[in-house]
Amino acid sequence: METVEAKRSEGGLKHVQVREYVRELVAGAAPGSAAPSERELVARFGVARMTVRQALDVLVTEGLLERVPGRGTFVAHPRRRVGRLSSYSEDMKVRGLLPESQTLVARREQAGPGVARALDISPGDAVIHWKRLRRADQQIICVEDAYLNEVLLPGFLQSGMPTSLYQALEDRGLRPTWAEDAISASAATEDEASLLEIAPGSPVLQLSRRALCGDKVVNVSRSAFRPDRFTMHVQLGEPS
Repeated sequence: METVEAKRSEGGLKHVQVREYVRELVAGAAPGSAAPSERELVARFGVARMTVRQALDVLVTEGLLERVPGRGTFVAHPRRRVGRLSSYSEDMKVRGLLPESQTLVARREQAGPGVARALDISPGDAVIHWKRLRRADQQIICVEDAYLNEVLLPGFLQSGMPTSLYQALEDRGLRPTWAEDAISASAATEDEASLLEIAPGSPVLQLSRRALCGDKVVNVSRSAFRPDRFTMHVQLGEPS
């Protein structure tokens, strides 16, 4: 009769076999290429689905693979460098997706108490409100409300809305160099649900960002992401 230790040893060996098989299979593959599915690997190696999942988890942690909710597991795109604050468009391009934006609101407003506090200005000061529906490969990903300090961006609205906010800020010497992000799960409002094409009250991933260039707050934003189409990657610490 097999001992518990022998069974564990065999399971661990299978885990390594699956992991190294997938590693060798995707070596040199283009980012975004599909990796073998869990079902394929279960059938090939005759192991439990959990064993396959553990093997793939290791490769995801290493950054070799990435999971896309509702689509599967793929060869990972290069991760951003620590300290490089990227825009939505840049993030989507790194993932191998085509970013698109639809302007819903672009106007001058008076800052309310919350926006004023976030931008380090006084309530009633002029701000630029830019609301966009963001897509990737023609699929709706998120809706974003952004506010900018108009004092730092004279004539911003008169020159036409840019394709990339961060590029427009960089052209003015104001590209954000760091940011404070707050990430939470919440229920979609009726407006968010309508724009994201989901049911009201459905879960969404909320990202609130306060972006700074040096000590100047140039942009605050709040984005609601469809969790079935977006995975947030966060890199902590410098790679060794």
